[in-house]
Amino acid sequence: DVVSNPEFLREGVAVEDFMKPERVVVGTSSEKAGDLMRRLYEPFVRSGNPILVMDEASAEMTKYAANAMLATKITFMNEIANLCDLVGADVDKVRRGIGTDSRIGSKFLYAGIGFGGSCFPKDVQALHRTAREEGYDFQILDAVLRVNDAQKHVLVPQVLEALADGAGRLDGRRIALWGLAFKPHTDDVREAPAHVLIREFVRLGAEVVAFDPEAVETTQAAFAREPLVGPGSLTYAATVYEAAQDADALVVATEWPEFRRPDMERVRRSMVQPVVFDGRNVFE
Repeated sequence: DVVSNPEFLREGVAVEDFMKPERVVVGTSSEKAGDLMRRLYEPFVRSGNPILVMDEASAEMTKYAANAMLATKITFMNEIANLCDLVGADVDKVRRGIGTDSRIGSKFLYAGIGFGGSCFPKDVQALHRTAREEGYDFQILDAVLRVNDAQKHVLVPQVLEALADGAGRLDGRRIALWGLAFKPHTDDVREAPAHVLIREFVRLGAEVVAFDPEAVETTQAAFAREPLVGPGSLTYAATVYEAAQDADALVVATEWPEFRRPDMERVRRSMVQPVVFDGRNVFE
């Protein structure tokens, strides 16, 4: 017997998600296999969360659809954030305003510089490709992929507007970058928006000084495989304050908890000019 048993584990809290799953999805056409899977999972769902048994194709589609829906929510809020910038609205207030609607919910409404990691990009692309192979034009996923790619670059023109020389370059400018991982509580840098920003800043001639609590080694390995191109440079700092020292601007690329309440007066004093680009809305 064959069973499709997709996982819904969040990176950084995978053990907790396994021990207390919101739901268990089992795909099988075998009644015997379905009963066996129920017995295996019953100790983990004693609080009443469901074990859903369905056909294999539906189980696999459930996995892809779940991640595609979450990626779509994030991308929608990023579009709302971009529009908020233009009309003078505060996207964090908008998030709270719509998140209290039970039909929408409060999760995955945090705007930022795009999603990364292994699951969302891979699963959205896989679902998009499956649709294309079946001759179906999945227009929403087209937009999600296109908008997310653009969102990873959204801070570049803003940094250029603030710091560029007359030639539209960042030569000689020092940029502090807080955060390298695609999200906090992991060292995973796959599809990380921070890496997109680093590549752009180095290409434009900037000296990037980066800090991340966990992801320096994985970043070094990633850029060893695909080296940076441009006259700029990338170095690593041991603390947030070291990264900000003598910086012309600070870019926050990952919402690590320790980035939320640093000594901002100390940061301000150490910078050449107190310019902050908060790519994750960690500050008021």
